[in-house]
Parts: sequence; structure tokens; C-alpha cells
Amino acid sequence: MTSILTITLNPTIDVSGETDTVRPTRKTRVTSLRHDPGGGGINVARVIGVLGGEAEALYLAGGEMGDFLDRLLAERGVRCHRIKMKGETRVAFMVREQSTGLEYRFIPDGPPITEEDLQPCIEAVAGYGHGFVVASGSLPPGAPEDTYARMAKLTAQRGARFVLDSSGPALFRALDAGGLFMVKPSQRELEQYAGRKLDEDGLRHVAMEIVARKQAEVVAVTMGPDGALLATSSGVLRESAIHVRVRSAVGSGDSFVAAMVWSISEGHSMEYAFRLGMAAGSAAAMTPGTELCRRDDVFRLHGAPI
Repeated sequence: MTSILTITLNPTIDVSGETDTVRPTRKTRVTSLRHDPGGGGINVARVIGVLGGEAEALYLAGGEMGDFLDRLLAERGVRCHRIKMKGETRVAFMVREQSTGLEYRFIPDGPPITEEDLQPCIEAVAGYGHGFVVASGSLPPGAPEDTYARMAKLTAQRGARFVLDSSGPALFRALDAGGLFMVKPSQRELEQYAGRKLDEDGLRHVAMEIVARKQAEVVAVTMGPDGALLATSSGVLRESAIHVRVRSAVGSGDSFVAAMVWSISEGHSMEYAFRLGMAAGSAAAMTPGTELCRRDDVFRLHGAPI
């Protein structure tokens, strides 16, 4: 089994619940409350565990909420590598309005970090010489824009494969530096990188340019209800969205990345992994709040034996 290390520099305690109607000023009573360990890389590690694999989650965390995050991860059986920091781990809150089906998501920036906080993360990546390193999520305030680019370079030097799911300058700097194994931008993120609106032909062209320039071997572009496309040196694969009853969009992208990385690590073909990623993303949309996907749903939607 190929080893997988996930990186979460800006984790969260994800709190989710439901209410009939969201109104200003008045108290909003929330039911079905749940707490989940969150942040991109942590979500990826959780989903890999659900699918039957194992990943080690490396994350920065501080304060009482950092201790709570540790307990939540332990309850879910996620192998952890916590790096302590001075700030208090952030808490995100999501409410689903039952009367409309709309979601309201409140995401704080997270505590600022220093180079002293970040350095142990860089050193941990530098010492990881096999398998996959998956960096997912935003950079916390204070982290240099080239943080993921530095991690990707160190990963490649050690013979491991670096996977990135981020946005904004952190994504752009990593792409410009090159040497990624896989990158998963959304359509909007790829448009921001290209500096223009893109139709499907434009998405294909930009994704294949990234592959041709050896910025990334694999570019997976998610397009919401329009599905996704996958660009490699062999060409472009295109998959339509799997239509399901959507309960929450939280974690769909993380589930997509997790399923793809786990599948590739198991020796499956890129096409199989891509389709499993699509199934996992749709399965995550079927669950409430921040629950992420369920194994049976993933393989049922994929059409593969469980």
C-alpha cells in the first residue's frame, strides 16, 4: 500500500446544523448539530479512511480548539501528526435552511502563523520520501504565498508525488513553479489563473497547456453541475455530473481528491480513479452538513464492486 500524507495548514472545527428559516436579528434555533474535524487535507484523510485506505494527517493546531480537533480525529480513527502553534484553531459554522434548501456558511480566516510555526511542517514534508503528499485548503494568514510551491519542490526531490487543491496566489505560485503530480482547480480557479473567462474548449486548452509545460502531470478541473474534465499527456477525459439529491455541497471537492489519490495509490487506472473521484464528490453532496461521503454510496455511484 502506497503511503499518503495530507497537509492542512488552516484546519477547522466544522459545526453544522439545520433550521427552518434564517432571519436577521431574531434567534435562530439550530437542530441536528454535529462537530467534525475539518480543513482540506483533514477531509481528504477522512475520506481515504472511509474508502478503506489510510492516510496520515499533518496539521497545524493551537489552543483549546486544537485539542478538540485532536479528539475528533481520534474518534474517527485518523492517524495524526499535529504540529502545535500559538493561535487558536478556527471554528467554521454551516446552517442549512430547511424551508429553501439553501446553505449559509461562515468561514473565519484562521489564526495568523509565523515562520516558526510553519518550519516544522516544511521539515516534515522534506523528510517524506515516498507515496503521495496531498496539500489541500487555504493558507493561513502570515504564510508565504510560495508555501505550497516550496513543499512541492521538496516532495519531488524526495521521489514522492505532490497533489494540490488550493486557490488564489498559493495555487498560482505552485503552478508557476511546476513539478506537481496533480492539481485540482475548479472552473473559477482555472479562469482566475488564466486571467479570463473560459468555455469548455478554453478549459481543455488551459489544462493541457499546464500539462505540456510540465507544471502538473494531471489537471482535474471540477465544473459543478457540468461535471469535470481530466487532462494528462494522453489527452482529456470528460465526465458528466452524477445527479443525486443534494443535501450539502460541503466537502465534495475534498472527497473527489481523496478518491482519486487513493485509487491511484492502489494501482488503478487514471480513468478509473477519475470516475471514482466523480462518484465520491457526488456521494458527499448526498450527506448532511460536514459528514462527507459514505463508502457504499461512492461505489454504488461508481458502479464498481464494494
